[in-house]
Amino acid sequence: MTIQHVTVAGDGVLGSQIAFQTAFKGYNVTLYDINEKTVKHAQLLISQLQPSYEHDLQVTVDDFQTAMSRMTFSTDLADATKDADLIIEAIPEKISIKQSFYKELSQVVPKDAIFASNSSTLLPSDIAPATGRPTRFLNLHFANQIWLRNTAEVMGSPETNPAVFNTVVDFAKSIGMIAIPLQKEQPGYVLNSILVPWLNAALKLWANGIATPETIDKTWMVVLSSPIGPFGILDMIGLRTHYNIVVTEAERTGDADLKHAADKMKERIDANLLGPSTGEGFYHYPNPEFMNPDFLK
Repeated sequence: MTIQHVTVAGDGVLGSQIAFQTAFKGYNVTLYDINEKTVKHAQLLISQLQPSYEHDLQVTVDDFQTAMSRMTFSTDLADATKDADLIIEAIPEKISIKQSFYKELSQVVPKDAIFASNSSTLLPSDIAPATGRPTRFLNLHFANQIWLRNTAEVMGSPETNPAVFNTVVDFAKSIGMIAIPLQKEQPGYVLNSILVPWLNAALKLWANGIATPETIDKTWMVVLSSPIGPFGILDMIGLRTHYNIVVTEAERTGDADLKHAADKMKERIDANLLGPSTGEGFYHYPNPEFMNPDFLK
């Protein structure tokens, strides 16, 4: 199986990063979303990656523009996927939205294309029946700031064809990722099985008025000698992304504290306090307070 053209569906923070990193590593990429407004926002997000690639990877302006030249943008699903060998879905973390998307996708995409979901918490077997091709479907999960935190967790369902699984592992390596193949399905993979409970514990402390985000982060950063705390990471992820995870988990478990945290997060989302993309989250950007040398004093 050869992958040459990749379509990324969903042009939020991570979808935009996946699309650009894939183009940066030499693939032709189409970035799809449902309307012109979201596509234009994705173009802005991608342009804002240039300073990070220049600083972190010593990429030249010409290198960045060459990668951009391999990208196209579309609001037409059939057109966006007509040449796709691999479709990476990075749409909101709600199973009903994902199932609806895959039912539509299966009607227009080439029959040999591989489907991969960047879902943070859902199992492949939760989504596979809606894809129409469960043997060619699996999860491919990236961490935010993909060019630095370059892991790609690969998780199939019991129906995933092993050759498809291995093709996606090889693809992940080809775009500069450290591939993390999972032996079986696990909610949250490796990373989020550890990360999500940690973030949710911090959110509960904040939502219940136990401590401020700054105090919680400072505690973690001092004791663990960490450069960033949970609320800094929540900003980095993007509050809307983790909000969907919290809502899903609160509904699944009936956890009242987690539901309260979701309500508090929704207040911040409604106020457009989403993180670096809006200039303010729990901290202010581009110079968040936790990076101030005096923050830990």
